[in-house]
This record gives sequence, structure tokens and C-alpha cells, in this order.
Amino acid sequence: MKRTLTLIICLLSLQIVNATPHFSSVSVSILQNSRLNNDFQKNHADTIIVPVVNQPAPLTSQSGIYKRRLDSIKKDIPLDYNEYVQSYIDIYMRNRDEMGHVLGLTKYYFPIYEKAFHDAGIPDEIKYLSIVESKLDPYAVSRVGATGLWQFMFTTAKLYGLNMDDYVDDRRDPIQASYAAAAYLKDAYQEFGDWLLAIASYNCGKSNVERAIEKAGGATDFWSIRQYLPNETRGYVPAFIAVAYVMNYYNKHNIIPQACNFALKTDTVLVNKYLPLSTVSQSLKLDLGQLTILNPSYKRQIINGTANKPRRMIIPQIDKAQYAALYEALNNTNLPATAPQSMVYTAYHENKEEKTPSYHKVRRGETLRDIADNFGVEVQDLKAWNHLHSNKAEVGKRLKVKDSADEPAEKPAKTSSHNYITYKVKSGDTLKGIASKFEASVEKIRELNGLKKGSLQPGMTIKIGKG
Repeated sequence: MKRTLTLIICLLSLQIVNATPHFSSVSVSILQNSRLNNDFQKNHADTIIVPVVNQPAPLTSQSGIYKRRLDSIKKDIPLDYNEYVQSYIDIYMRNRDEMGHVLGLTKYYFPIYEKAFHDAGIPDEIKYLSIVESKLDPYAVSRVGATGLWQFMFTTAKLYGLNMDDYVDDRRDPIQASYAAAAYLKDAYQEFGDWLLAIASYNCGKSNVERAIEKAGGATDFWSIRQYLPNETRGYVPAFIAVAYVMNYYNKHNIIPQACNFALKTDTVLVNKYLPLSTVSQSLKLDLGQLTILNPSYKRQIINGTANKPRRMIIPQIDKAQYAALYEALNNTNLPATAPQSMVYTAYHENKEEKTPSYHKVRRGETLRDIADNFGVEVQDLKAWNHLHSNKAEVGKRLKVKDSADEPAEKPAKTSSHNYITYKVKSGDTLKGIASKFEASVEKIRELNGLKKGSLQPGMTIKIGKG
């Protein structure tokens, strides 16, 4: 009996030794996915999709379950399953707390998306794309200036009817931006005839998809042209499919939805004058942060409505007893009916904005396509901004890489206990121009700052008298 037991132990030991290389490879795979996961967390707010080109997750005996589950939620968009999709499923499932937070936010944002998509006649499941883009953060700003829940670049946003000015950035507005995203995706689908290609174009632009189709010999499905797309886009569509899986089967992976931290039931009020959100907050005894997250498009926390063009304000549902206070806030005759001249408000979560370069010096070996890919813009935009008539990038030439109006707004004013505000001088500013902007006098600015002729330099901070 002892000999038999000894033999069994020896056989088991041999099996363990033989299994060791397999165990080691699994450990390496986990380590690689862990690094990928860290990269994802670091970059996701910038809509950078780390491609799992070299080491996609190996398919296992569980693969059939994932495939069946994806097949069960598939509607109009093919939710294909493969090792690339599995890699992104693994990444999202490791971020349980973050995905739980996102699930809570879907209770507010998804009904908005669903209505916009229904009205536009596009598939409901495209709503998951916003999670890939911004994790449902209306204040998300990418390294190249893409902004909002749907991460619109300035030029594309303008093309699809969104407005950006001193008071408003419609890219942050959940309703406006959702209708614009629906319009873009519908246009892309009508061009390519495939929803996954339309989604890919949302990330890299239609021209990149067109070139990839040409290189693939005219193939018109994502997986056939994937290798010819920019690196980020190769992972973008698998990430979308992975999010669709996680949003439907989170309960199978110990992901617990967290409560949304702002009001889910809201009322809409049309405002026909300039109304600070702080006034509404005080009148209705509402938290200003909650009111701001419901109205993220107002950069200065001022509703800039007019009689001809009233603006929408979203508020948490209130009791009938509060209607009088709301009426008083809306009809307060002490509030300006037109734009205040020198009122300065700091945008909520403004610190999320990153300083992005406006110009790029062409290096040896770079093409316009390389530069456009690096800065997340279209070649035709580069050509238009720089008055170029060919695709040639001249070495050493300084190229404009974003629309000037897309540059982050200056922060002209910090309130101070003194009777002045401060302003950071930009390139091209003159004392006369600054004085005109703030209705101040050139002499007063010179006196406050001890400026001599020719001493105004970009980047310096100067004081501007209030009166």
C-alpha cells in the first residue's frame, strides 16, 4: 500500500513539474494584463484605447459562455467575440469600483441617449460608446481638446450644430451632444453600411476608415480592415463590445452598481435672461455642485438666456411649495437681462482641462498623416488651418494643430480682496485691447502694474482695475 501511495505521489509531482511552464506563462499573461489595466486607468479619460495587439487574452473553456452572452444582447450591431474583446472584458472587470460608479451614472445618462438615438433612428446599444469615450463624465477633456460625454473636437462639434462661446460649451451638454453624436454616427453608417465601421470612424475619422478599406482591398467589415487602422482604433471597437458585455452581465462578475450621486428625477425650466446658477441654488436651497453637474455646458455657471433664445436649465424635482422661490429667482428684476460685462465665474471641475499644444514643428520623416494622428485631427483640417495645398509636410515648418477657437479659454480673473482682477497676457495682446475687453483705462493698467512702453509680455499676469 505504501509503495502504491509513494508511486502516486511521484506521478503527481511529475505532473506538477510538467505543468510549471504553463503556470509561468499564465503568470506572465496576468502581469501583462495588469500593466495594460494600469495604462487604461491612466489614459482612459483621454479616450486612449491601449491596443492589445501583441498579447490578446487567450481564449479558454469559458469563451463559449462569453460568446453566447454577447449573442444574446446583440441587436442591430454585431457584437463579435474574440481574444481582443476578451482582453478588454478582463480590463473592465478588474476595475469593479469604477465600473460600479459608471453603472450608477447610466441611470441618469442612458435615458437621454436612448431618446436621442430613437429620434435619430440609430441602434440603442451605441449608448455604450460614451463609456469608452468619457466614463460618463461631461467634464472630460482629452489631451487634444476633445470635450464632454461624447468627446467632440471643436471642428466636428461645429459641423454638427454644437455651440461653443464664452458662456456655453454644448459639447458638455448631455442632450445636445447626444443628438450630435447620433447625427455623426448615422452619417457614418450611411457612408460605410456597417455599424462597427461607423463606430471606428467616430474614433479616428472617416478618412482613416476609407484608407483602411482601400488597403484591405475593398473589405467592408471592421475585422478585415482592423490591421490598417490607427493603433488606438484597433482597440476602440473591441473596447466598445467589451463595455456592452459588462453593462449587461456585471452581476455575473461581482460588479455592484453604485448610487448616482446627483438627482435622477429632474425638471426643465426655460430661462430668458442671464441667471447665475448660484442664485437658483440659494433660492431653492440646492447644492450648487449638484445644480452644476445637471447643467455642465454653462462654463461660467451662468444661464445665458435671452427673450429671443431662452436657454434650458435642469433642476432636481422640487416640491410645489418651492415654486414661489423658483418664480422669484426667475423673475428677479435686479438680475441683468443681457450679458454681464465683467462677471467672472470659475467653471466646475475646470482643473480637468489640460494645456494642449497649438502648434507643432515638423520633424524629419513626419507626414501630415502622422501629425494628424498624433494630435487627433483630420488631414484636411491641418491643410485648412495652415493654408496648405498638398499633403507634403515641410521639415522645420511650424504647423497649427488645432482651431484657435478650440484653445482653452483664458482664466482672466481671480477674485481678490483688492479692487482689481488679474489677467494672464496672451500672445498678440495689446494694452489697448486688454483695456477695451475689461472696460478699463490703459493708464490705470500701467499704473497698477508699473508697466513701461514695450514691457507687456505673453505669459505675464497683470492687474486690471475694477473701477
